[in-house]
Amino acid sequence: MQQNVLIIGMVWPEPNSSGAGTQMMQLIAVFQKQNWPITFASAAADSEFMFDLNSIGVTRVSVAINDSSFDEFVRGLNPTVVLFDRFVVEEQFGWRVAENCPDALRILDTVDLHCLRLARQKAFKEHAESKDADLFSDTAKREIASILRSDLSLLISEIEMSLLVDIFKVDTHLLYYLPFLVASIDENIRNSWPKFEERKDFIFIGNFLHEPNWNAVQYLKESIWPLIRKKLPEARMLVYGAYPSQKVFQLHNPEQRFLVLGRAENAEEAVRKARVVLAPIRFGAGAKGKLIEAMQCGTPSVTTTIGAESMSGDLHWSGIIANEASIFAEAAIELYVDEEQWGKAQANGVEIINQRYAMSIFEFDFINQLVAVQKNLELHRQSNFFGQILMHHTVSSTKYMSRWIEAKNKK
Repeated sequence: MQQNVLIIGMVWPEPNSSGAGTQMMQLIAVFQKQNWPITFASAAADSEFMFDLNSIGVTRVSVAINDSSFDEFVRGLNPTVVLFDRFVVEEQFGWRVAENCPDALRILDTVDLHCLRLARQKAFKEHAESKDADLFSDTAKREIASILRSDLSLLISEIEMSLLVDIFKVDTHLLYYLPFLVASIDENIRNSWPKFEERKDFIFIGNFLHEPNWNAVQYLKESIWPLIRKKLPEARMLVYGAYPSQKVFQLHNPEQRFLVLGRAENAEEAVRKARVVLAPIRFGAGAKGKLIEAMQCGTPSVTTTIGAESMSGDLHWSGIIANEASIFAEAAIELYVDEEQWGKAQANGVEIINQRYAMSIFEFDFINQLVAVQKNLELHRQSNFFGQILMHHTVSSTKYMSRWIEAKNKK
């Protein structure tokens, strides 16, 4: 069934900057395998590191928020599938799509559950255990409303799927689990990886606009790296990441062999050369692109329970999971010096990728699910009456607020 796909992005995709950017390019690849024309629209400003969408045949369109020009644009395009990148984009454009293209399938890519990430961050800063009650925030109300208004929402984490069903009572028919989608790892790829003795250094890589990454690097510098350095004085800690601020670079200390290097020119190459990835994530949500990348590069990792959450299923982790600084440091040292354990961790990563993230496992089922919902769209929406109520009130309130802002801006 031929489709015309419109993706509305919060930002232009930057696959070399974040896991969200990587995931967006994977979704585009799935649609392109069906030979579906794709238009990517965003109200964001251009960035130096955004992917050249035109180079892969995706039409790029800049749109404005609170502007009826979008209505004309979307009517003219007449998409059959519209994908919203995060709930804030659905809030801004969802009602406009519903009004102008009522038969278009509306899909929300949650990226991660923002309400879960913020609840954990709040609990961490208050030195408290995260509780279910922390989830019921204003952000959650907005995010769940967006999920209910959409025909289908994509979740990258099985834990988040369960949370939506069990805690927020969202109907499973509105949700679809779609993890990172990557190529399988075969013997040729494994043979191309640098061997244990050819690798050196610990590495962290992540986008510093993301608060959990900044917190993790602080934790590494202050609590974990001093313990590792005592036992491995010749090892280096390499810290890479997009959008580092001055406060990030202030952690740079060559004497302590803690090197803050900013954006990696080639992140994959940097991870392939390293012996161990360290990711002491203390709060957050979703799946961690940096840990998928580590497994794709044959580089074992040490991370926390939250870092590895929902990523390996029943399989053994590609390294070691540790939550206390002293245990984390010992695990890092152990993995760095023990070639046998390092090799087993690398093999575990191959199993995780091939059994849980291979694109071939998910792409056809996802397309079939999309088409199945689309064929029964009227019935699907009727069974989601709360979603219809929310859309009704959204159109009644957001629409007129947007019209007022537009009129105000024209004065």
